[in-house]
Amino acid sequence: MKFTKTHKAAFAIAATAALLAACGSTTASTTASASAASDCTKASLTTLTAGKLTVATGQPAYSPWVEDDKPESGNGFESAVAYAVATKLGYANADVTWVRTTFDGAITPGPKTFDFNLQQYTITDDRKKAVDFSSPYYTTPQAVVSIKGSKIASATTLAELKGAKLGAGVGTTAVDIITSQIGATPSVFNDNAAAVAALKNGQIDGIVVDLPTAFYLTAAEIDNGVIVGQLPATSTGDNFGLLLAKDSPLTACVSKAVDALKADGTLAALADKWLGASAGAPVLK
Repeated sequence: MKFTKTHKAAFAIAATAALLAACGSTTASTTASASAASDCTKASLTTLTAGKLTVATGQPAYSPWVEDDKPESGNGFESAVAYAVATKLGYANADVTWVRTTFDGAITPGPKTFDFNLQQYTITDDRKKAVDFSSPYYTTPQAVVSIKGSKIASATTLAELKGAKLGAGVGTTAVDIITSQIGATPSVFNDNAAAVAALKNGQIDGIVVDLPTAFYLTAAEIDNGVIVGQLPATSTGDNFGLLLAKDSPLTACVSKAVDALKADGTLAALADKWLGASAGAPVLK
């Protein structure tokens, strides 16, 4: 869905001079970045509108990321994350203004109508060429999707899935996870669509996909589809980041706020509230 700048140093014949210049540039850049990150008070931040924070999401925005398509309510995982970041930066809820963008439109190069955007943007090197990203605020776990009434629909533990026929798209991390975390032998398909077709036809008991895909499939693709549960978190998965304009003066401070929310447990608590059992995706034990 779900960037680091790469700089190539130019070497001239005068290698020593070039090296000194590169070191000086790097030191200056690092100092500037550290200074920007350390002075993250509301009064010092350069936003689209002074004293306000403009946040974007999709049109429409879907549950469980935003509830009832009302991001201003603070209900839904990404809506709640946005207000938590705003609070860390010194903004009251009343200082936050919401705007809407398309998913693809926000990634294109050029000026933005927002200070940051949340639409489950996966951080990738290709996207970093056009926009900035904050530190990750969420790493997607894998989840098991089935159909109501199936032999695994009511499973609550990984042990209950060991004898199940579980499918996954070829080349996905789900293939390995079915073996390593669940202890079953995966049925591998050309893609997720083929796995979904097999599930609908009763050829398999469930499929393993990332959690955002699981929410989508059970809401729009699979009649009577259910998320059996999400697998315990691992270090793998897509990292979602807040999207900002390329070289935004806010990137360092927004990342600092996200890091603080991760460190104090806020992000984990919000994920548990909005993307856990209450959203129909309990963690399988």
